Amino acid sequence: MADICETEMPDLAAEARPAGRLRRARVAQILHAAEHVFAAKGFDGTTTADIAAMADLPKANVHYYFGTKEKIYRAVLDNILDLWLDEADYWITPERAPRDAFCGYIQAKIASARERPEASRIYATELLRGAPHIKEYLHLSLRNRVAGLTAVIDGWAVAGKIRQVDATHLLFCLWAMTQTYADFAVQIGAVLGKTELDEQVFKTAVQTITAMVINSFVPEFSRSGT
Repeated sequence: MADICETEMPDLAAEARPAGRLRRARVAQILHAAEHVFAAKGFDGTTTADIAAMADLPKANVHYYFGTKEKIYRAVLDNILDLWLDEADYWITPERAPRDAFCGYIQAKIASARERPEASRIYATELLRGAPHIKEYLHLSLRNRVAGLTAVIDGWAVAGKIRQVDATHLLFCLWAMTQTYADFAVQIGAVLGKTELDEQVFKTAVQTITAMVINSFVPEFSRSGT
């Protein structure tokens, strides 16, 4: 499905400041490395030296940009949360038809599971530990952003565009159905007889989840046609 926002405006300020481009590149390099290390060793088992080695940078550079391991870890979590919520905000809007919104959002979430599985597992592990680093974020920022999304879904129901549903629990289900292809990839691979999840697995996941949601909640696409 085409994304009308694929074309990015040039950052003229960044072009005028090479140092700014270098900083963003270094930060991205460190966060990419940190995803791999935190996913493999967990928060407690990871050191800044591990991250620096994975990033192929001096440890001093890691400390310069982030200061502490805790700040790197929080930045990794913020990065994946921002990605997931920005995807939701892009697709789930009052102006968009529910069918297109659900199709696009499910595709985006499965793409994230495929492309950033380690980030998803880090987030899942953080929640299983009681979310010590992001508890305030969950209670304030996440709750507020989810409220905005549920308002859109509720609005579709009031307008007769979808069947009545608890919008918050629908989002919980969408998250669970899509993120499982990252968090439980080993289990899925074992059942399917695959050492790695391939393109066909993710394609089938999109088709299956989309069919479940559309057939259940978007009237004109249900089997009964009512």
